[in-house]
Amino acid sequence: MKPEKVAYFYVLVCKDRSFYAGYTTNLTNRVNTHNSGQGAKYTRARRPVHLIYAEQWANSSQAMKQEYWFKQLTRNQKERYLVEQGVTPPFNSTTSFMLQRMSETHQNIEKKKESTNE
Repeated sequence: MKPEKVAYFYVLVCKDRSFYAGYTTNLTNRVNTHNSGQGAKYTRARRPVHLIYAEQWANSSQAMKQEYWFKQLTRNQKERYLVEQGVTPPFNSTTSFMLQRMSETHQNIEKKKESTNE
């Protein structure tokens, strides 16, 4: 039986400061897809988008459930959740330190996955 791929629930902040939540098995590619205009219709008109938060889950089903849960929250509840997870406001494109840290973390995860698959 083939093991399931690790999946990520992620939150982007868009140019208009709105949030976009999704799930993927490859954060770097997914964020690049959003920023190229090939991602979700919602993000196409709100580029650039920036990754501000991600959670690793054992599989896509679990990540999808987390995405659904997050999307049911109000804006204030989403902000509170993100702060509780260590994301520092303001939630806009100037949160470069957090973005850099998330990007570096994801790159390290991807490198470890690649080295274990070789």
